[in-house]
Amino acid sequence: MEYRLYKPEDFEAVYAVEEACFEPPFRFGRGAMRKLVRSEHAATWIAAEDGHIAGFAIVEWAEEAGLKVAYIPTIEVAPAKRGSGTGKKLLQLIEQSAQQAGARVIWLHVDEQNAAAIRLYESHRYRREGRQTDFYPRGRAALVYAKPLGLASNPSR
Repeated sequence: MEYRLYKPEDFEAVYAVEEACFEPPFRFGRGAMRKLVRSEHAATWIAAEDGHIAGFAIVEWAEEAGLKVAYIPTIEVAPAKRGSGTGKKLLQLIEQSAQQAGARVIWLHVDEQNAAAIRLYESHRYRREGRQTDFYPRGRAALVYAKPLGLASNPSR
């Protein structure tokens, strides 16, 4: 598996992974996805194998109350590649990007029904900070996870 930063010509293949991973109304629309991958305050990492995109992850960062924080809008791995370590590696790469951007904390929402994603985050020292009801369509709740960055994290593990 090759890991690299997103290039504009990747968009259609990235969006195909989005479509494979999420049904409407749970997937990002094309416009929202384009905005995320084009942001100057974000990094999108690609996992590619044999010229095909197997997954991607996006992290964005902003200043909040004098502290730079990062947020993970999505990590997606094509169904055929799940369980291969691709999600773990993408998570490590976006954590590194967030650290390089100066973020001290990284956080995310995860569907409380997504046990595999919850296991991934908890195995990387993300801690549950709360729960938001009706965060996702159809009244599905999200768990909120966060992790300090910097000396407290080890992105190369």
